[in-house]
Amino acid sequence: MLIIEVKDNESIDKALKRYKRKYQSVGILKKLRDRKHFTKPSVQRRNEVMKAVYKQHKISEMEVD
Repeated sequence: MLIIEVKDNESIDKALKRYKRKYQSVGILKKLRDRKHFTKPSVQRRNEVMKAVYKQHKISEMEVD
């Protein structure tokens, strides 16, 4: 559970903005989505490799241009 203490003379908007940033940096939403469906470790590894190959291809494509 995330706890954000509102400082003296701080508006609720700023505190909410800090909460949202902290929420994103912790990655709670991503963890929830990952836990929604079980993926086998072999499938997960294959997806990571495919993602890395795609990124490398994009980077090499940009260097050529």
